[in-house]
Amino acid sequence: MEDLIARKKFLRKEMRSRRAALSKSERELFSREVVEKFLAQPIYQNSTTIFAYISMPEEIQLQEIFVDAFSKNKIVAVPVIVGKGEMVAAELPNFDALEIGDFGIFTVRENLRRFVDAKNFDCVIVPGAAFDIRGNRLGLGGGYYDRFLPRAVNAKKIALAFDFQIVESLPAESHDTPVDMIITPTKIFQNLG
Repeated sequence: MEDLIARKKFLRKEMRSRRAALSKSERELFSREVVEKFLAQPIYQNSTTIFAYISMPEEIQLQEIFVDAFSKNKIVAVPVIVGKGEMVAAELPNFDALEIGDFGIFTVRENLRRFVDAKNFDCVIVPGAAFDIRGNRLGLGGGYYDRFLPRAVNAKKIALAFDFQIVESLPAESHDTPVDMIITPTKIFQNLG
């Protein structure tokens, strides 16, 4: 078990370092390529209710997904931290409703929160440090998505990642929920999990 924990910690650190090494222009280009592929997917086009996170600066940038979803009157929700390792989803009506929450992560302002039950999502965009070709995910270490994803029983779980975040194999534990699709700038892995 200690070996597994050490391996996960090493891989998280390596991936953070590789993401940080990207230039702003590389990150913008890769983000644009990934987002265009995502927006073309039938699962997104046919969805009415989606869950996504507000990107940190070193992640694939998701703003254009929100813009597109708002323009198509989709319900879009983002994470709200409610306790250690626990999060729920709150509808994001527009970008003006955002404030900086726990861990410096943007979330919906408290006075504007309308919660969305996880079982109502058609599509969940899942962050992660790394993913493997079978859909296993290495999270960022807080366990929030490990607890949230099993409640999103009707949603396709989709990872949007840089190519280097895809590894051959990740250690999977019984509580891990795999993703159904991974989209990178150069590849789409489908029917996973």
